[in-house]
Amino acid sequence: MRALSLVCTLNSSPTASSSHTLSDQVMAEFDKLGVEVETVRVADHDIHPGISADLGDGDAWPALREKVLAADIVLLATPIWLGHPSSICQRVLERLNADMSETDDDGRPLMYGKVAALAVVGNEDGAHKVSADVFQGFNDLGFSLAPYAVTYWVGEAKQGTDYQDLDETPESVASATHTLAVNAFHLAELLAGKPYPAP
Repeated sequence: MRALSLVCTLNSSPTASSSHTLSDQVMAEFDKLGVEVETVRVADHDIHPGISADLGDGDAWPALREKVLAADIVLLATPIWLGHPSSICQRVLERLNADMSETDDDGRPLMYGKVAALAVVGNEDGAHKVSADVFQGFNDLGFSLAPYAVTYWVGEAKQGTDYQDLDETPESVASATHTLAVNAFHLAELLAGKPYPAP
């Protein structure tokens, strides 16, 4: 079983990132379950805008796409910006859009059987709005969602504390992170044993 996290912070490495921090916590839960995990910070790669699988001329998406195709579980980790997922998160969904009409050898869309999940951080409210936006994208692309497929943290309005700066993980976040991982893993195992039929 493989889990891939695509961290959609706007900051490239090695800049600290709250989205990356929460992603690491989710991946640690998957690791406890024996899942092979990998994390990619998307801002470290030149992902061209568009809705094709390969836009050529140095486009780094094809290599990331291969990682998505090889994964059983895909986590997107995003900050909230202006009440929405980051532009990088949106770009990942747009690039995945290229595969909506592609099918496997049995006629199933390529994302059928893959479980998606979400991690959201921000200093204002909006985690439910971001979840709704991204969940709809996951659904359109053919991913499956387990119950409680999101973990999130939002700070109080008009203050500057970042998730990565907290002295300890709030119990509610730790519980949500654990539940996300356990449920996503459970669903991925079920789908691996009994795939969806072709449409």
